[in-house]
Amino acid sequence: MNASPRRKELTRLAAQLFVQEGFDRTTVRMLAQEMGIKSGSLFHHFKDKQEILAAVIEEGTQNALTIAKAALQKCDDDPEARLHAMARAHLETLFADRNAHVVALFEWRRLDPDASAHLRHLRDAYEALWVDVIDDALAAELIHGDRFLVSRFILGALNWTVRWYDPSGPRTPDDLADELVAMIMAR
Repeated sequence: MNASPRRKELTRLAAQLFVQEGFDRTTVRMLAQEMGIKSGSLFHHFKDKQEILAAVIEEGTQNALTIAKAALQKCDDDPEARLHAMARAHLETLFADRNAHVVALFEWRRLDPDASAHLRHLRDAYEALWVDVIDDALAAELIHGDRFLVSRFILGALNWTVRWYDPSGPRTPDDLADELVAMIMAR
């Protein structure tokens, strides 16, 4: 992936427009106008609109993976600490790069098969971190249930916060993560 500052800025603007308009309704002309360039100039940076979508999702997913790995490296091996660290890291990435994550959550199905296959390894690597943390919490009997259902429940709850959470409200992202972990650990 070309990581030039200009391409990163164009990717950020595209994510914003995809969230506002939806991928299907966003035209190349709209993207170029939002980016302050001519329609033809867009193709200097991206092959087509599909490549822009893939770049948005790749950047958001790679950031989530990087932040989650760093969070796990900073905490000890205690399963509860790891669960808290992952929940906090997930919310940190959601709120730091909200548009990219909203696009990844709601527009992934719009990726062409090649882009989807290329990006699946990043998504799978991120989900594998969660599976390890959840397996440890299940083994320690901190949480109960089927691993698949538990992971979908946790990620679903965290991901949906992009729709309702108000950063200027009374709860910080850390408070939110801690409350979620407390709920799933309740017996």
